[in-house]
Amino acid sequence: MKIPQKEDLIKISDYIWEIPKSFREDMKVPARIFASEKMLDELFKDRSLWQLVNLTTLPGIYKYALAMPDIHEGYGSPVGGVAGFIKEEGIISPGICGYDINCGVRLLVSPFFYEEIKDKIPKLTEQIFKEVPSGVGRGGFWKLNNDEMNKVLSEGAKWLYNIGYAEKEDLEATESYGSLENADPVDVSNHAKERGRDQLGTIGAGNHFVEIQRVAEVFDDTLAKLLGLEKNKITILIHCGSRGLGHQVATDYIREALRYLEKQKIDLVDKELAYFLFDSELGKNYFSAMKASANFAFANRQLIAYEVRKAFKKVFGKEINLKQIYDVAHNIVKEEAYDEKKLLVHRKGATRSFPAGNPELPEKYREIGQPTLIPGSMGTASYVLIGEPLSMEISFGSSPHGAGRTMSRAEAKRKIRGSELKKELEARGITVAAGSMSGLAEEAPEAYKDVSEVVEVVHNIGIAKKIVKLVPIGIIKG
Repeated sequence: MKIPQKEDLIKISDYIWEIPKSFREDMKVPARIFASEKMLDELFKDRSLWQLVNLTTLPGIYKYALAMPDIHEGYGSPVGGVAGFIKEEGIISPGICGYDINCGVRLLVSPFFYEEIKDKIPKLTEQIFKEVPSGVGRGGFWKLNNDEMNKVLSEGAKWLYNIGYAEKEDLEATESYGSLENADPVDVSNHAKERGRDQLGTIGAGNHFVEIQRVAEVFDDTLAKLLGLEKNKITILIHCGSRGLGHQVATDYIREALRYLEKQKIDLVDKELAYFLFDSELGKNYFSAMKASANFAFANRQLIAYEVRKAFKKVFGKEINLKQIYDVAHNIVKEEAYDEKKLLVHRKGATRSFPAGNPELPEKYREIGQPTLIPGSMGTASYVLIGEPLSMEISFGSSPHGAGRTMSRAEAKRKIRGSELKKELEARGITVAAGSMSGLAEEAPEAYKDVSEVVEVVHNIGIAKKIVKLVPIGIIKG
């Protein structure tokens, strides 16, 4: 199978490249990549561009398959991939959406400045580590009964608000208000529900974390102040998803999709892209189950925010107002309109980046645009941006979701010692609370691209504008 090489790329602009439809006879649309010239060589170190081209062969794909600058090899689709399929004639794919459904990030800002509480950061890091359960398969303080599970799956963070675990402002500052409609718990298997029953309010392992950060740099004073962000303000970034429940939903429906294609006698260039036609019964069932998993993830991050607030209260002896700035999803399928066409937009390791005026934004952000959160790798910077109008024209309203891996987890563990990394981070003034040294090694900064380069591409293209840079001072890992 023909694999793209550097000479196959056509330069559209300084930061936009294209593999033309003529590259392979099975392509229905071109493949487009956002990257700087400096990043290009990295693109050919894995199969991510081959995966991107494969997306262009699927039924109903619209305009082009798109790769963000944090692109790297994933399951079926590259991570950092965005593809929109025309609703009436297109597909929905559990493999493209991914295993960690609605993995995402949530940012809270505290009333404190770094100098005021720097001596309390080690204690605060340790307290958050105690309050937020972490680690592979680790459960939390709450084992959901059947009725509670169904409420979480159908209502997401809205249900937690109704029972006192969220503020109204939290929902307003969450993508889709923390609840996707028409999510039917019946479409989620009992096995998936069992896997998630005690995992609400937990971060798991891998690249998931809670970080205490400070605002290191402000790029736009006016917008930063409107968000409540000032130089040296203390923030908390939460990164996790739907845990074992979402993973099982993906597993169940990928299996069903493979059977579906076999029955239809459809051969794919890569079976990992197995899909359902959206208007099929299984397609609608998966969409419902995906929404239910996304609701679980919104509720999960909401409960973690509650636990973080609890940790602050224990350390400071009083309620601390941790205001939520935003919560965005990374692995998700959404019904959205572009060029007056209804699309099923699959974002795999990419996030919404809607501009001012978008009707899906809450009133508080309608005039300025959606906060877009791009976390860095462990020990490096994260960024807050605001969606720009051009995103609706060229990127399906999307931005990258992070730095993007350059090294597999296995390779990182071979090359990096977790205990040495911990010492190195602490020597830089970053407190670390982690359950596993090998897990720490997997997420070393060397295993990822430079997040600042990723953000510069986004900013310079004009799909999102950088507002502030955050740097970690306390890291909580599984």
